[in-house]
Amino acid sequence: MVNRIMPVGPPSAYQTYQITSPVATHYRDATCREVDCERYVKGWNSALDTSRPEHAAAATWIRMKSGRAFTVTEAGPIVTFTFPAGQECFEKHKAPVGRPEFYLVRGGDWRGNPRNIPTVRHNADTWVDDFANHQDRLKTEHERG
Repeated sequence: MVNRIMPVGPPSAYQTYQITSPVATHYRDATCREVDCERYVKGWNSALDTSRPEHAAAATWIRMKSGRAFTVTEAGPIVTFTFPAGQECFEKHKAPVGRPEFYLVRGGDWRGNPRNIPTVRHNADTWVDDFANHQDRLKTEHERG
């Protein structure tokens, strides 16, 4: 439930300035840097039990083909790779496809648009200019009394 203060005037006396962003429905592959991956920022460790064939294969791949910088410590069959910060981890990251914001001016307020004023869609610069002009008109009217 939304808690709102009841406006002084009717909906027809208002104009709503809104910036909204479309819902992301499409994703693309992304880098660790783009998604602020914690491993990229802080580094990470990977401990592998090389007595297990799949872990032994992963350890060989890391050493020979991963292309990552690392240090290795070994304790029996446990091999721990320490990867410093600033390089891509092994996880596949996804980021939403960037979709531009909508800069809108609507008639009325949250209660409705009784005069059926069409919604105007601006670019960022014209929206800011329109908003500033509107604020100036309100200030001028207020000063007149």
